[in-house]
Amino acid sequence: MGALVGLGTGLGLLLVWSAFTMPRTGRPARGGPSRTARLLASAGLGQVAPGGFLLLCLGCGLIAGTVVQVVSATPPVALAFGCLGGYLPVTVVAGRARRRQREFAEVWPEAVDNLASAVRAGLSLPEAVAALAVRGPEPLRSDFAAFALDYQVSGRFGESLDHLKARLADPVGDRVVEGLRIAREVGGGELGRLLRNLSGYLRDDARTRSELESRQAWTINGARLAVAAPWLVLLLMSVQSDVVRRYASPSGVVVLVTGGVACAVAYRAMMRIGRLPTERRLLVATGPERERAT
Repeated sequence: MGALVGLGTGLGLLLVWSAFTMPRTGRPARGGPSRTARLLASAGLGQVAPGGFLLLCLGCGLIAGTVVQVVSATPPVALAFGCLGGYLPVTVVAGRARRRQREFAEVWPEAVDNLASAVRAGLSLPEAVAALAVRGPEPLRSDFAAFALDYQVSGRFGESLDHLKARLADPVGDRVVEGLRIAREVGGGELGRLLRNLSGYLRDDARTRSELESRQAWTINGARLAVAAPWLVLLLMSVQSDVVRRYASPSGVVVLVTGGVACAVAYRAMMRIGRLPTERRLLVATGPERERAT
């Protein structure tokens, strides 16, 4: 009995000592990239720092507010258009991200077909992926050229795929990259068939999504026009000082705030009702984060 007590006491002291002396292993990141960073990456602007982008939004808001203040001499109206000007870069980048994702969805089947042909011709998997920098679709060539350079420098296929996935920032690209990773790690005897099946699925998905987007375009355009119309009218009224200065009164401020909130809520509700389901990115943790998570 005394031996068990001594052993337990010694083990407890050893655990306490190790907690203070042994190095701690990193914990997996909980938050991951910020929403601004994800938006910039989806738009192909991953090299832009989120802080710099926020400063750009602030600068646009200040410029828009100053110009309207000079024209209208009405601070509440200038503040309203300053907020709209600050949100303008976000709208532009979000539109760029949507166009980029649609463009990638159209060319991924061709890229996967090229991979399947290269593998069937006898090329190794890294060589087939690097060859897309030359024979792949034009929108993807720069990203795969960077992959080829990464693999040539490091010789590590997994890390090069991580960098490629971070540059693409595309849900379909995540699916293709993870399929290539699994084929590389466990053996790709059925890789050619897998790639051909994936190409057919991507073509069907892109065709269906394109038809749905063309049918809902009128809903999105109508929502944007309905939100922009009252602010365009207010902007035209800003040149008439005697009219627009009525918004400097408390009741005018209430009208501006109520109108802004109503437009924001209605626009978000319309976009949420009319939007199509979007794919989530797969295994976005890369490099050390992937090792810590496992």
